[in-house]
Amino acid sequence: MLLYNVTYNIENDAHDEWLRWMKDTHVPQVMATELPIGNRVFRLLTEIDNGGVTYSFQYFFADMEDYESYQNEYAPRIRAEMDRRYRNKYVVFRTLLEEV
Repeated sequence: MLLYNVTYNIENDAHDEWLRWMKDTHVPQVMATELPIGNRVFRLLTEIDNGGVTYSFQYFFADMEDYESYQNEYAPRIRAEMDRRYRNKYVVFRTLLEEV
C-alpha cells in the first residue's frame, strides 16, 4: 500500500473557507476518481507560529499503478482548481510513502 501525503500550510485569513472547501469539495473530488482506497486528514499541532495552519491530507493507494493513474489523469485539474481559488494563500509539499 502507498500513502500519498499532501501537506498544506494555509494563511490564517483564508483558513476557515479553505478547510470547508477542502472537506466539502476537494477531498470528495479526489475520492470520486475511485483510485484512492481511503483518506485521512490531520492538523499539525507542533508547529511554530508562521502565520498559518498546517494540515496533512493523506490518500491511500493500493499500488503504484493507481497512484500514477491519479497523478496523470486527475491531479493536474484538481490542483489547478485549488490554485485558482487560493493562489498565494498556501504552500504545499507532497510525499509518497510505501508501507513496509
